[in-house]
Amino acid sequence: MLKYIFLVPLMMMGLTAFGQTDSSFFIFPDSSGWNVLRENEVLSFQLKSAYADSVEFGLEGAEGLEIKFDSIGYFNWNPSFNLVDRVSKTKDFTVVFTAELKNGKREKQPVTFTVNHVNQPPHIEELPIFYVRQSNANTFQIPGEYVYDADGDPLVFKSIPSQMPEGASLSSIGQFSWTPSRTQFAQLKNNPLLVEFIVQDQPDKAEARGRIRIAQTQQDLPSEILIVPGDSLFLIKEDETINLKIYISDPNGDDNVRSTGFIPSDVRVPTQSLKENTHLQYEFTWMPGYDFVDDTQTALTTEVTFFVLDKSNNRTQKKIKIKVAETENLVKKDALQFQKYRSNLVEAYLLIEQLDVNQRALNQDYKKAKKGKKNRSIVNASLGAVTGFTPVFVEGDQSKVVSGIGGTTVLTLGTLEATEVIGRSKENILEKIKIGIDIRNRVQSQGDEFARKYALKSARRTYEFEKDIEKFRTVLNDQRIVLLELDAYSKNAAKVSDRDLKKGFVDYADDGR
Repeated sequence: MLKYIFLVPLMMMGLTAFGQTDSSFFIFPDSSGWNVLRENEVLSFQLKSAYADSVEFGLEGAEGLEIKFDSIGYFNWNPSFNLVDRVSKTKDFTVVFTAELKNGKREKQPVTFTVNHVNQPPHIEELPIFYVRQSNANTFQIPGEYVYDADGDPLVFKSIPSQMPEGASLSSIGQFSWTPSRTQFAQLKNNPLLVEFIVQDQPDKAEARGRIRIAQTQQDLPSEILIVPGDSLFLIKEDETINLKIYISDPNGDDNVRSTGFIPSDVRVPTQSLKENTHLQYEFTWMPGYDFVDDTQTALTTEVTFFVLDKSNNRTQKKIKIKVAETENLVKKDALQFQKYRSNLVEAYLLIEQLDVNQRALNQDYKKAKKGKKNRSIVNASLGAVTGFTPVFVEGDQSKVVSGIGGTTVLTLGTLEATEVIGRSKENILEKIKIGIDIRNRVQSQGDEFARKYALKSARRTYEFEKDIEKFRTVLNDQRIVLLELDAYSKNAAKVSDRDLKKGFVDYADDGR
């Protein structure tokens, strides 16, 4: 009895020291939460038995967990990072510990381990070299097989401003874009560029650094042509000028460009249309002209092929089409319209000159008519049948002559001056003067308005120009002009200068604008 009384307290002391579970046989670590661990965290302990007899331990249900457990009870486990899903965050694993005593008795104890997920930073391997071309938009998508997250977390790429070359950008999805200038491209020839960047996983924001190696392209690439505007078909009229900017670039460097030119499908497009501004910039300027499209056609399409050759004879070409629409020859039309404009004003100018001359003559006649009335006798008697005139001298005064008409009618003439105005009425002359003044005023007024309104060639292109010519002609062909019995003016149209017209009509345009 004393022996058993001694052993029981000793057994109880041993259980307390190692941490006894619900089963009285297995002794596990006694610390709180000993069975809760994190991924990639090592859990190690020595399993013991409550009995002093030799025990052989075993483990069931641990397949695939990579748990190390030997027969003497040594336990070691380092859960891998991929053991717990990043979304669930935690996962329970239950295993069964077994023990076999010498007497063949077997004991079992299930234990549940709780494993918490541990976030891993992104993993970046050495990236392939990014080869760039000069003056081209180069894009490099960082490959997912080189930059990845073991947990499957979403990744965000961030640039380091101090590391980025001028003009370069890095998107959040890992797309690096850069159009190197000529100077930047030349610097890459001997000094490849290393650009560092940051990769951050979400939502834990664990970071890793990577870098991109940038170098000049090693391929012998053909030159490139950029045409501005970038259309392939241009619509113009015969009198319009097409102007294109031609920019040349070479992915292997500017010094690789050898020559630039163009080949037209129509030989009437002159080679001088392409002008070289710099070795890499050209300008194409061409106006077809009014004779380019035949009168029987409405339009004509020609093709122009621009080309560039590099030093390796790589050829690049771009074709454009130019559709030229048949157009009225405004140069000839403007010349014809100006001739109409000028000829009508010349006629108006000559008419005014004639009216002025006639006016002066009528004024002289009117003065003579007024003076002659005082010195002449007006005969109103009817002569009847007159057989002839017979000169008769009056007795006593031979200075007077009496004409005998038929022996019965006598007409006395006071002075010879009166004979210049016999039969001409002062009122008739005055009426002609009024008609002349009225016609002249109308011609002058209409001429001034016509000269001013159509001084510009743009105004003479309108349909209203022809209508106003008809109105002007009506004034120039006033029916009352025949009453004035005008003499032909010695100054013809060919002798009327632009200076004369400018003097007669102050708004006359003599340059055919």
